[in-house]
Amino acid sequence: MTDALFLSSDELADLATPADYVEHVREGYRQRGEGAAAEPRTKLTNADPPGMFTGYLAVLPETGVMGGYTYGAGFGAGDAWFVTPLFDAESGEPLAVLDGASMNPFKTGAAGAVGVDELAREDARSAGIIGSGPQARGQLRAAAAVRDLDRVWVFSPTRENREAFAEEMGEVVDGEVLAVEDSASAVEGADVVITATNATEPVFDGELLEPGTHVTAMGRYHPEKHELDTTAVSRSKYVLDLRARAQKDAGSLMAAVEAGAVGEDHVHAELGEVVAGRAEGRVDDEEITVFDSGGTGIETVAAAQMLYERAHEEGRGTTIEFAPASEALTGR
Repeated sequence: MTDALFLSSDELADLATPADYVEHVREGYRQRGEGAAAEPRTKLTNADPPGMFTGYLAVLPETGVMGGYTYGAGFGAGDAWFVTPLFDAESGEPLAVLDGASMNPFKTGAAGAVGVDELAREDARSAGIIGSGPQARGQLRAAAAVRDLDRVWVFSPTRENREAFAEEMGEVVDGEVLAVEDSASAVEGADVVITATNATEPVFDGELLEPGTHVTAMGRYHPEKHELDTTAVSRSKYVLDLRARAQKDAGSLMAAVEAGAVGEDHVHAELGEVVAGRAEGRVDDEEITVFDSGGTGIETVAAAQMLYERAHEEGRGTTIEFAPASEALTGR
């Protein structure tokens, strides 16, 4: 038998700042750039009741942990539940099982922020956010940890939602946060554009992107749904979290390839390759860059390890026992 910790969402919620998440997720992507193993999500869908069951995995050998993320979304309750197992990469033994609800927007936001830090201009000071849910909030909090944003424009189709976002996030980030009437108003003049939506079609016109803009697109991971149009894709230096997503669920890229706007070789690099210095990031202030962030086990495992260590130090969590397979197979 071996002991592990179960850590509830509430026990994890106050253990780290957005900047802490960014630091650890950046290190996870560096290891990926050096060859650490990670796979895109596997997604299973159910028709009645409608729902999605999905999961993905990563190994961070230098950190000494491995794990993944499994969650169900939709189904009868119409909600989502996130389960994060964390293992010791040396022994293979389980270390913890985390309820991933509270960390979800922060670790995903941190991946987006690493993309911003690597690909946006150093002098980026304004951001346009399309979307107003928890993921949009997580993206903005993390982006504000890597760039001093003095103005943020937010658009979502429901006026009450975008105004509530502007009011709440205006208390969180140093800059002014303004709700705008359409996506064009969020994109025009923005140094950084972040899409965090559940849209099935592109959410802005790629012609509106000014030279030097960086885009983080993180809301869709579906071969037939995409947030970016072919123009935005074709005008950009395109970076994926994992290359294997290019023909699996990177819908914006897949649509652009199908339309003939770009070739299958349009992916410039994985984010980890840029972080590790194995591929160049931005090379001048005129480039348009895109980070297509579909979600991976990299940010999940990196964030889970940080939270586990901090929770362990503070004596949080409930001890649970796991039996090794040798005991189960022998019936001892």
